[in-house]
Amino acid sequence: MMMGLGMGFGLMGPLMIAFWIGLIVLVVLAARAVFSGGTPPRTDTPFSAPNARQILDQRYAKGEIDREKYELMRSDLGNG
Repeated sequence: MMMGLGMGFGLMGPLMIAFWIGLIVLVVLAARAVFSGGTPPRTDTPFSAPNARQILDQRYAKGEIDREKYELMRSDLGNG
């Protein structure tokens, strides 16, 4: 008689379930990517403007001022 061909789906059942789960996951990920609005994730840290020393360091690093002027301006700021 036909043994084993009756009630079970064999390997097809788990593969079909895995296929549908994978498809649903892909659809959800695609929808999140499309409807996210392209906005960056929100950070709760407030924006802080650079202080005078940071601006001075940046100007020196960019080559806008030479070492002598940098040292003079740094001492004017009281940062040694």
